Amino acid sequence: MTYFGSSPTLTAWRALLALAVVFVMLATTGWTAVRHQRIEPEPRLAALAEWERGSIDGHDLPDPLSTPEAVDRFFDSLGVQQRTWLADRHPLVVGNLDGAPVTLRYHANRRALVMARKTEKQRTRDSRLSPAGRHEAGRRQHRFESLLRHGRQILSFDPTGAGRAAEVFGDLERAERVSVVVPGVDTNLLTFEKTRRRYTAPVGMAQSLYIAERTSSPGTRTAVIAWADYTAPVGLGMDAAIGRLARDGAERLEATVTALPGQPNVALFCHSYGSVVCGVAARRMPARVTDIAVAGSPGMRVENAEELGTRARVWAMRDADDWIADVPYLAVGGLGHGADPVAPGFGARILSADGAVGHAGYFEPGTRSLDNFARIGVGSYRTVSCASANPACGSGVYGAEGI
Repeated sequence: MTYFGSSPTLTAWRALLALAVVFVMLATTGWTAVRHQRIEPEPRLAALAEWERGSIDGHDLPDPLSTPEAVDRFFDSLGVQQRTWLADRHPLVVGNLDGAPVTLRYHANRRALVMARKTEKQRTRDSRLSPAGRHEAGRRQHRFESLLRHGRQILSFDPTGAGRAAEVFGDLERAERVSVVVPGVDTNLLTFEKTRRRYTAPVGMAQSLYIAERTSSPGTRTAVIAWADYTAPVGLGMDAAIGRLARDGAERLEATVTALPGQPNVALFCHSYGSVVCGVAARRMPARVTDIAVAGSPGMRVENAEELGTRARVWAMRDADDWIADVPYLAVGGLGHGADPVAPGFGARILSADGAVGHAGYFEPGTRSLDNFARIGVGSYRTVSCASANPACGSGVYGAEGI
């Protein structure tokens, strides 16, 4: 890869190139972010309205926007039966309420999934819908049935529109180290998990990372979250080229990480547009976030790692066959996401991605990319495999193990 110096002519040329790429995206996707938008009633808004009117033993329920600490104090003041009653009565609120007990959120989200599955089953037989609409309802019904399988730990769930979800692997309440997988474009409830190409979907990514972490350090209490609890861009349209959805996602990611139980160290593993979300969120993350690792990144909306404003270690990798390398790394008039995180001047620790194939192969079992992620997740920094251009990326790094 060739790097150029800065000049007005070069800057103008790169800006024109970025605009050309965006227009090609829009022409080929047909404004997909608008075209595929589901226009339906929002069940979570109705649930929030009911929650605001509700009470328990004559006391008002807390504002859903309360801090996790305030929510924790509220639930701590309740008995087991009162908590369960609230989860059963208001599952779409309790299941997404940062600061509520984790196991209670799992319970509430099972209730919400049962209700959502019933709704979609009814829609499959609704003659007012087009055949395509009934087919989509069937797909959503199937997805909800999968999420309801025994043993699944759904930390958040919202069926509104294309939908959002997060799932936990491991014991989140006892974990010493928590890894959060933040995915990119085209992430929604239907793509939350996949049967084919499973490791390109959030659930497969998180499962793969959890197994790799357990293999790397069996004695470390770990948990991994498949975090698709934000509205991701649809296709490579305008939403993928700007930061609007990343800003909303960053707020939600910050809330999730802040509300994690206990005192674990947290590592963020951010793929594609997910790295934009992590870049925006970095400055606001609590000190428990010790590592931010990005793969296949289009940029983090900064020009270098220092501008992220975080004390966390910043790691980056990109496979040689990843098409994202051809995206212009710049920011002009709100378009683009800034500098290339694997560029020498960015300041990230560059990891080997050997074995990963293309843009979506970073979490495939047996790859160096997954192995590196797992070693970061458990704090084995000195054992990571660095890219040839950054052979000392793991040196001088001190984590919880004191290595």
